[in-house]
Parts: sequence; C-alpha cells; structure tokens
Amino acid sequence: MRLVLESDPRIHLVRGYGGGEIVIGDQHIRRPLIITPQRLVLDWSASSLQQLTEEQLAALFGLQAQIVLLGEGQIQATPSAWLRSSFRSHGVALECMNLGAACRTYNILANEERSVAAGLFP
Repeated sequence: MRLVLESDPRIHLVRGYGGGEIVIGDQHIRRPLIITPQRLVLDWSASSLQQLTEEQLAALFGLQAQIVLLGEGQIQATPSAWLRSSFRSHGVALECMNLGAACRTYNILANEERSVAAGLFP
C-alpha cells in the first residue's frame, strides 16, 4: 500500500509496504529495520517481535526515542510481559501493532516532529 505521495526530504518516512517489503525513499527493504525521522538502521539483527533479545532492544533504546512502535504482520501483535517490562524500565512508551498500522502511525508521529522510532518486520 502506498502511503506518502510527497514528503519532507529531511525526514525518513515510510512510502509504502506490502508483499514482504517496506519502501522508504527509493529503497525497497525486505528485512527487519529500525526507522526514526533522522536515521534508518538496516543492519538490525532482529527476526520477529516475539524473538526480540536484550541486545536487539538496546539498538532501539540507544536511539533515545520517547515512543517506540513495533509492527509485524497483518494481525495486532501482543507484546510479552518481558518486553513491556523492559520498555517500562527504560521509561519508553511501547505500542505493538500490525505492520500497516505501525507504518501509518510512525509517519504521523514523524511529521509531527515527535521523538519516535519504529521497529518494522516486513
């Protein structure tokens, strides 16, 4: 699904998603990634929301975002108690949702200049 027709070139926005890929700018990405308005992390070693490790979370926490979105699949994702606790202990708001909702929500928050990061699993 195509999301953004025109965008602010100074920030990273999700332009589309589907078919096992996420489009950011001119890049068609087929692996898990982290996106913030200023950074695009393509070497994130995560494989799924349910299998996140402390090391993989450290990559998210290191970005100093106040809100982290995790998006995967077509059905609402449910974070584990361990995952919720980890975010709570770092003082970071966590929202888990399906991939489409995460992409759309990320774009809105990024355009509002909010402190947001998204871990996306195409």
